[in-house]
Amino acid sequence: MSFLVFVSMTPLDKGESVSQYVARVVDIVDKSGLPYVLTPMGTIIEAEDWEEAMSVLQKGFEALKEDCNRISITMKIDYRKGKKNRLLQKVKSVQEKLGRDINIMTKEEK
Repeated sequence: MSFLVFVSMTPLDKGESVSQYVARVVDIVDKSGLPYVLTPMGTIIEAEDWEEAMSVLQKGFEALKEDCNRISITMKIDYRKGKKNRLLQKVKSVQEKLGRDINIMTKEEK
């Protein structure tokens, strides 16, 4: 089975630039050993079960809670029984249908 979890965990009481707080949560995700992808708007984690995914997110929340009085958390979860490696497979499926690889590109690179 596979859980894909999109999460954005952001303090609301630390001003405009919050990357140092986001980095704290991403470090916890990285050290968990779970596959993940960091995006500009959040992080996507792949876990084998609910408890594994929620444990990592709980640790991230606890790390922010130490010095953040207000935290916004957005989550989207996609569960699929009998599948693995969906973090990469979902992207590959779209690329196959397009007939080419797609990458993140800035306007200047196009």
